[in-house]
Amino acid sequence: MRIGTGLSVGLVGLKAFTIQAQAFISPGLPYFSIIGLPDASLSESRERVKSACAAAGFKWPETRVTVNLSPASMPKHGSIHDLAIAVAVLDAAGTIPGQAFEGALTLGELNLDGSVLPVNGLLPILLHAREQGVKRAYLPYGNLEEARMVPGIDVVGVRHLGELIEQVGGKAKYHPSDCPQTPTGSSEPGAGNSPSQGKRLDMAQVVGQEQTKWALTVAAAGGHHMLMTGPPGSGKTMLASRLPSIMPPLAQKEQLEVASIRSICGDLQQYGISDVPPFEAPHHTASTASLVGGGSGVALPGAITRAHCGVLFMDEAPEFSPRALQTLREPLETGRVFLSRAKGTASYPARFQLVMAANPCPCGYGYGTGERCTCSSRERTRYWNRLSGPILDRIDIQVTVPPVSSLLTSATEPRRTSAQIRALATQARAAARARFAKQGWTCNAQASGEWLRRETSAKAISLVNAALEGKRLSLRGADRAMRLAWTIADLDGRTSPRAEDVNAGIMMRTRLQ
Repeated sequence: MRIGTGLSVGLVGLKAFTIQAQAFISPGLPYFSIIGLPDASLSESRERVKSACAAAGFKWPETRVTVNLSPASMPKHGSIHDLAIAVAVLDAAGTIPGQAFEGALTLGELNLDGSVLPVNGLLPILLHAREQGVKRAYLPYGNLEEARMVPGIDVVGVRHLGELIEQVGGKAKYHPSDCPQTPTGSSEPGAGNSPSQGKRLDMAQVVGQEQTKWALTVAAAGGHHMLMTGPPGSGKTMLASRLPSIMPPLAQKEQLEVASIRSICGDLQQYGISDVPPFEAPHHTASTASLVGGGSGVALPGAITRAHCGVLFMDEAPEFSPRALQTLREPLETGRVFLSRAKGTASYPARFQLVMAANPCPCGYGYGTGERCTCSSRERTRYWNRLSGPILDRIDIQVTVPPVSSLLTSATEPRRTSAQIRALATQARAAARARFAKQGWTCNAQASGEWLRRETSAKAISLVNAALEGKRLSLRGADRAMRLAWTIADLDGRTSPRAEDVNAGIMMRTRLQ
């Protein structure tokens, strides 16, 4: 009895696990079965593998073929395991030399003509394989550029199943025209519509709004959430879209996390591995599933996961459905989202900076004297009640963005570029990271209330207590005001906040209407 083997890797969310495909050819009526909790797309692999093997010149056994995917207790999904199943069957039939793929990873979707199609989610799979000591991987030729982003693994691009057989010393018959000649996607990582390529967004392009730019600098330096309120045309969207350009560059670990998420979503060829924080801006009609993630089987990432380590911008925030807004509460606190479906629970990282923008009222002109506003007080109240108290309480910075009064005056003002602001924010973030080295926090927004109350001076805390007694702040808001004070101190190069820093932090917590 000969049992053929193939090695693959499965994903549940971003968690990878090793899969061993074992094939056994036994006497009996012709039948091909795949066991080990395959989903519908993986069960259909039977027909793809049979046809691809025939296209490579392999005569399928006229007997019973059983393939087991181990561990059998873990659900498997997707067509990414086609190549491993084919290798296991070919090994069991003796078509390829015994143990030719021992310790080697084989991943890819098979077409009926035997060609190997690219797959999504390759980056987290290869990172897991490298941790498990895998030294070689046979992958679709279309994923070759992505695979080369992971050093330490010898990757071999495969265009056709017959080509894979020949590479290990077997004999195959296939037509060269069935092999794609170039990889799919861009030839260079980071090419395409990456935020770091093409049209660059810069803070110097925004006219006026120096106060809001300073608030964005504080948000970038400390990782704080933000709400901007202002009339239409005041520049809220322009400002928010430029926040990634002033945020500190992503660390290597963060780059790999963001790239892994993009790999699962099929966007990695477009962005590559970049140190620019991601930016997601879902439309206000977006469903709850599109925000947090969804789909049949194991849930796929939503907008909050794609914004991990970056910015989630919600323009016209009061127009989002209350249910969609409420789903943000737990990710804002924990930095993760758990999605349970019939075939398993997926956990995705979701530590993002939330930036909301809103008009002062439904018509948008309820600012200043409000003489142009056509909304009743009831309509205004209903409009703002869509943003619940618990959501607003989690927003660190709440600022008003006034209309620009003069283009001529603003045009002569010196404007700091994104690079200049980014250098300032990076320096402040580095100071916070050094301060929180023992705690493992990377920015002031992650500091615990216990640490803040212990390390902030008594004089500064007395100002926060006064705001608590005056009902200007909740207990959560008090902690967030102190976090803002520490960030302002870092930006000014001080080791601890002074009274004026705490006052500024409290003022940033107050939304003016």
